[in-house]
Amino acid sequence: MSKLEASLTQLRAWDNRLCMRFNHGARIASVRRVFRFVSRLGDGVFWYALILAMLLTGWGHDLRPVAHMVLTGLVCTALYKWLKSKTSRPRPYAVEAAVSAAADPLDAFSFPSGHTLHAVAFTIIAVAYYPILAWLLVPFSLLVAMSRLILGLHYPSDVLAGAALGALVAASSLRL
Repeated sequence: MSKLEASLTQLRAWDNRLCMRFNHGARIASVRRVFRFVSRLGDGVFWYALILAMLLTGWGHDLRPVAHMVLTGLVCTALYKWLKSKTSRPRPYAVEAAVSAAADPLDAFSFPSGHTLHAVAFTIIAVAYYPILAWLLVPFSLLVAMSRLILGLHYPSDVLAGAALGALVAASSLRL
């Protein structure tokens, strides 16, 4: 076995172990309910509400942040759907008997986490325009990322990749 193969094997083992550890939290009913709720908000409900609030409040006089978030959301959606179709990585609960799905997935594949990708991208963009929102958006994005792990819907590497891609898309869009 080459060093690369050995490293990948170790990485997969680490990914599986962490996935199982996080998923143990879903066995506690109150934890499961909280993270299902957070995950549901992360489906888009929270972000649509934020955009609506931006339009309805005094922030609505400048449509650039809203347009920026909408366009970035479209790019993120296209990117994660393309990646999921190319990688076709099964969700952890479909592979690991010790992992249970504590919520229904939106699609069949795991890599990358679209919830995390969008949460990170939207947070970076919103905070770039309105730094005062960081106190709300950063913890919410972290909870969204954790929800994907606790609910058994993603491996840690899926969530990390989603966060990295979301940050990359947001940073690139801010440079444009």
